[in-house]
Amino acid sequence: MKPKKKSYTVYFASELFSLKHLIGNAYLAEAIYEKSHGRYLCVLPQNIEKNRTTARAIRDHDLRTLLECDLGLFNYDGAELDSGTVVEFMFAKFADMPSVIVRSDFRHGGDQAGDPWNLMTSFYPRTANVVLDCLGLYKAATQRRLRAQRRPGKLDEIVRLAGQHSSADAQTMCEQIAAACVRALDKVVATKPVMPRYVREEVYQWLAFMPGTKGKQKELRREMERILERKVERDLL
Repeated sequence: MKPKKKSYTVYFASELFSLKHLIGNAYLAEAIYEKSHGRYLCVLPQNIEKNRTTARAIRDHDLRTLLECDLGLFNYDGAELDSGTVVEFMFAKFADMPSVIVRSDFRHGGDQAGDPWNLMTSFYPRTANVVLDCLGLYKAATQRRLRAQRRPGKLDEIVRLAGQHSSADAQTMCEQIAAACVRALDKVVATKPVMPRYVREEVYQWLAFMPGTKGKQKELRREMERILERKVERDLL
C-alpha cells in the first residue's frame, strides 16, 4: 500500500476589495488545488467568517489563521504592494513559515534591480518568488487559440458558441501561473527550518503577544503551543 501523500494548508494573502481581486483569488486558489492534485489547499481570507466587530479583532483573527496554516502564498501585484499582505508576509517570516511570493503584474516597481518590489521584503529564507507576465501569458493563449481556429476541425464549438473566448484564455493563463506556484510551494516546503529548535517555543510564545493580540494570556499560550506542536509533527519546524 502506497503511503498517503501529505497535504498542506496555504494561507493566501492578497487584496480582497474588488470584483477582480475576489474572482482572481478564488480562481487561482482552485487552480493550485487542481494542479497539485489536492496537495495544497489555499485558505482565502475573503472566505473567513467576519463575525468580528472591530478592526483589531479582524486583524487578530487573520494573524491566527496565518499561523495555523502550513505555508503562505503572498500576492505582490500592483504598482504599490498591498500593505496588509506585506505585514502578513513579515509575520510569516517571524514564524519561519515556508512562503511563496507571486507577482503576475508585468510592471516593474520597487527600488532594486532584482525583485520588482521594495527591497525590504526581499532576501528572506524559506521563500520562493514566482514572477510572471500575466498579460503576456494571456496574449500567448489568445494567439494559440486563433491559430487553432484557422485549422479545419480544430475549433472548439462549445467555446465558440458560448462566446467565452476571453475566459478560456484567462483560464489557460491562470493554470500556467498555478503550475508555477505549485512548483514553488514544493520547493519551499522541502526547505529546512531556519529557526533553531532551542528558541522555537519562546519565539512562538512571543508571537502570541508581540502584535498586542487581545485575549487571556493563558489561552493565547495554549493556542501557540498547539500551533507549534502541529508544525513540528509535520516537519515544518
